[in-house]
Amino acid sequence: MNKISSITRRDIFDSIQIGNIDWAGRLDETTFLSRLYDLESLSSTDSRYLNAKGDIWQHRFNNHDWDDDWIFYDSRFNLLDCHDNIFLDFLCHMIHPVVRTDREEVKTILDIFNKILSYDDFEIVEAVHISNRPTFSGRKKFTGKASIEKKGNEIKIIFNADYVSQQINLMESSIETSPYQAIGVAKELIETACKSIFKSRQEEYNKNWDLSKLMRETTKLLKITPDDISNEAKAARSIRQILGSLSAVVQGIAEVRNEYGSGHGKDSEFKGLQPRHAKLAVGASSTLAIYLLETHEMRKDS
Repeated sequence: MNKISSITRRDIFDSIQIGNIDWAGRLDETTFLSRLYDLESLSSTDSRYLNAKGDIWQHRFNNHDWDDDWIFYDSRFNLLDCHDNIFLDFLCHMIHPVVRTDREEVKTILDIFNKILSYDDFEIVEAVHISNRPTFSGRKKFTGKASIEKKGNEIKIIFNADYVSQQINLMESSIETSPYQAIGVAKELIETACKSIFKSRQEEYNKNWDLSKLMRETTKLLKITPDDISNEAKAARSIRQILGSLSAVVQGIAEVRNEYGSGHGKDSEFKGLQPRHAKLAVGASSTLAIYLLETHEMRKDS
């Protein structure tokens, strides 16, 4: 059952019309729609043409006798009642960098979409970048979002690298829509943090190390292994337990990724994990990455 109501969808359509927003952007309508649908497999409403591609050309280019908002009410595309993901994909394509190049216009349209979608607890967020321009994906808003995004922003600031920003954006945007992908990126984020610490310290790491080994060697490099805590330190036992648990956290994320994440092919009956499991992996990996990176910054000269 769809969670984005027909009321919300109509409100978005009305906003597009009122704002005089060309839904196909700089593309012609058949090119835009061909990015989402196989137009040649959809039926024609005009007996003179074999498929949707033909009658769209006739009525939007040749005669131009369909209204500009025809797409929102055409039963073949069924945007008023299609699956939520299909509807969100349509909106995301409207602000794709191939479709729209004006960054201010993209921001304006995105704000309109998110204001209306918020009533049904959905949102459109940045996913990955193409040529330094964001692409977008839609998702259901999730609890704990603010906390996870705050951690992600901290990591982006520390790394100051486009690749890591893309990892964070992809991880956050996939929690609800593709939990297995979020788990896979969570594991990659820890790998990136560890390897960047080795590189920053001009130390070599073995490319054949698995994640657990890479993590152990990183903690040794930073001198934050349980053995580095003296007996005289306050709460020494508790500190050792926390540090000793780091490897368990990493091992757990690696195993979950191997079983359910994005690193392996899935059979036809694969159902994956739930978003709550992805949130756990994302939250744990983000917290761990921040801890390692902050420790590295504090001990750069050690």
